[in-house]
Amino acid sequence: MIERIAERNHGRHQRLDRVWSYKPGWGAFAAVNHTTIGLRFLVTGLIFFLVGGLLAMLIRTQLALPNQNIVSPALYNQLFTMHGTVMMFLFAIPVLEGAAMYLIPKMIGARDLVFPRLSALGYWCYLFGGLIIMSSLLLNIAPDAGWFMYTPLSSIEYSPGPGSDFWLIGITFVEISAISAGVELVVSILRTRTKGMSLNRMPVFCWYILAMAFMIIFGFPPLILGSILLELERAAGFIFFAVDGGGDPLLWQHLFWLFGHPEVYIIFLPAAGIVSTLIPVFAQRPLVGYRWIVLAIIVMGFISFGLWVHHMFTVGIPSLALAFFSVASMLVAIPTGIQIFAWLATLWSGHVKYSLPMLWIVGFLVVFVCGGFTGVMLALVPFNWQVHDTHFVVAHMHYVLVGGMMFPLVAGLYYWLPHVSGRMSSERLGRWGFWLFFIGFNLTFFIMHLTGLLGMPRRVYSYDAGLGWEWFNLISSIGGFITGIGVAVIILDIALHFRFGRKADRNPWNADTLEWATPMPVTTYNFASLPTIETRTPMWDRPDLPERIENGEFGLDEPRHDLRETWGSDAVTGELKEIVHLPANSWLPLLSASFIALMCICLLTKSYLLALPACLLAVGYLLQWSWHNGAHPIAAPFYDDEPYSPPLHSRTCDGPGRWGMIITMMANGTLYASLLFGWFYLWTAGPSWQAPDDGPISFWPLLASGGLLTICVLLYRQLVARLGRGESNGLERGLWLACLIGLVHFATLLWVLLAAPLQPTMSAHDSVLTVMLMYLLLHSGLAVILTGLQAVRVRIRYVGARAPYEPFVLRPFWSYTLGVFWISFAAFILLPMGWGGG
Repeated sequence: MIERIAERNHGRHQRLDRVWSYKPGWGAFAAVNHTTIGLRFLVTGLIFFLVGGLLAMLIRTQLALPNQNIVSPALYNQLFTMHGTVMMFLFAIPVLEGAAMYLIPKMIGARDLVFPRLSALGYWCYLFGGLIIMSSLLLNIAPDAGWFMYTPLSSIEYSPGPGSDFWLIGITFVEISAISAGVELVVSILRTRTKGMSLNRMPVFCWYILAMAFMIIFGFPPLILGSILLELERAAGFIFFAVDGGGDPLLWQHLFWLFGHPEVYIIFLPAAGIVSTLIPVFAQRPLVGYRWIVLAIIVMGFISFGLWVHHMFTVGIPSLALAFFSVASMLVAIPTGIQIFAWLATLWSGHVKYSLPMLWIVGFLVVFVCGGFTGVMLALVPFNWQVHDTHFVVAHMHYVLVGGMMFPLVAGLYYWLPHVSGRMSSERLGRWGFWLFFIGFNLTFFIMHLTGLLGMPRRVYSYDAGLGWEWFNLISSIGGFITGIGVAVIILDIALHFRFGRKADRNPWNADTLEWATPMPVTTYNFASLPTIETRTPMWDRPDLPERIENGEFGLDEPRHDLRETWGSDAVTGELKEIVHLPANSWLPLLSASFIALMCICLLTKSYLLALPACLLAVGYLLQWSWHNGAHPIAAPFYDDEPYSPPLHSRTCDGPGRWGMIITMMANGTLYASLLFGWFYLWTAGPSWQAPDDGPISFWPLLASGGLLTICVLLYRQLVARLGRGESNGLERGLWLACLIGLVHFATLLWVLLAAPLQPTMSAHDSVLTVMLMYLLLHSGLAVILTGLQAVRVRIRYVGARAPYEPFVLRPFWSYTLGVFWISFAAFILLPMGWGGG
């Protein structure tokens, strides 16, 4: 009997592996599996971390003693700019996203993330964007204006070389990766949890990642917009941040910190999620205050978006604004304190085992609480004025970011390492790594608080003797090298354990979450059958769960028609709604990212004629990507044994793609809202803002264009509503009609732009209007193209009453395009007319 079960299980695993695996060698570049992509993010991020650490060692070597000239002032500026850029953009966020990509499907009982090709595209964009940024350092033309790129220092007058362009274009490329991961994670967590996993049964780590992903969606677009505007100012002569012409350099600071301060919590939340996951395991009791922690996560996410001026207390903003943002900066300590007290209560009421991961958690609690205290100090405006732009701020930032992220990350690395390798790391070597890192870190940055209080500015490449900073800087530099040795020991431990580590037992930590129900090392499909969850701690409440999953006692235990399948569930209750069929391995993400990278390189080298075909090729591959969906033969053609129960998601009207489009439009809307913010900010606060007496844009043609767009969208929505009722007669003709009306709208809008006497190189007013019109044209043109493709798909029966899914995915995009048009018409045309031209 046992032999028959084992043989049946072996056959099932072979069939699943055939569907979910990828070909070795060059075929690995086409892999889209979340386990592979997540590990690639982690390994690539670790390499960038080592580069950033090397840059930090060069900085500390230069500052170890007074009046040193180991590096020149120009090179030093490049070093600290690239150190901050690498650590913040190429290490912290991507590594945490990689960990989330690896863990989330396993924790929610899914076989993959819901948009696997998007994950792969995100990785390649991250890799190529990072290489573009790092290549500037190798070419000795790295940016030198600081990792925050304040204007006018980063403007063409004061940074005439290509260094700032490398930063702006590379970072924008990398941010595409971050937002794609945000969309991926939100939709996967909400819509692909296994049967029975309602929101109140979801692992707390998933709550942290859900909040992080939403914060990425709302936090990263302001920086993307700012980078685009600054690059337009540098490369095309537009005016946004230059005072001459009506711009304002403070607009860049607002856009940057609208991203920058939420980023601190984007980094902290996943790390805190690791802490909330590991503490119950090593205390061997459920987490105290689960609901309070979830509430604290949500509150922290909201408050973090009201703190951006916390970094601008010295720029001369009004006193009332100072008071508001000071109070908001202190309020964020409340949800943080809730989490810390819940962690301490869990440890207090449990039986703690101080294994290696738990040692790093304790180090986190010590370091992060210290960083939190200095954060409250910096929230006080008078104190902030005294230590602003000193080493005190540098020390605080490292205590919060390194203490709040690095310690939990290493703890999680040691905790989940057996999941990847099937082996345990060395407890002795790991403890040596911890103590070297902990001691070195505190030597470096605790002392830096003192140099800051003594008045040492940040970003200075040298200093004179006799200022009282000599010994403190020497101790900080020694601590930095001790920290580096600790990192080397940790890496050595991890590398050796793959060969010499003892084999791990299944669920070696006696954990409570679902990822430990998978085999070790994990398979490409995670679960042989997708389990049903009845509690928040399934591995403690059902110890036999891994065996039952292996025996195929749950859903989707056999691959049908060689489809990659996972459950699609209700966002709140976890009840099953559909079977989500996922794409197989594909070269399209790599090809699309490659041509986007080529376009970026052409822009950097001013080869604009080559940039255009690269852009068109990238768009072509992305459209091919969209074509291989729904009922396409490569995706999920109609089968003789349909309908399934529950149905395939492409046979429904509310699949994950619609959710993905809505979440993407949230990010898009944030970018547009940032543009509106810039418009009103320059209008009301720009020192030299001027608007023409007569509006430069033709009123009536623009109004007519909006009328055509309204007719087009109403027609499209009516067609989709009829399709939802199962009525597909006239669908193709209706789509072509909507496409034609949309095309006329696009042509009218293009004529308005070309006929308008705009002078974007002379006026910030005209620069913003030009960007607004280009934004509207981009959306209208893309909507028309996608509608035409839908009409073709109706003709060849990929879309219809049996597969109504795709028009429902496109509907939010049309609605968004209509909404931003009329908002733009009101904000950019009607309102200035009412105010007499602004």
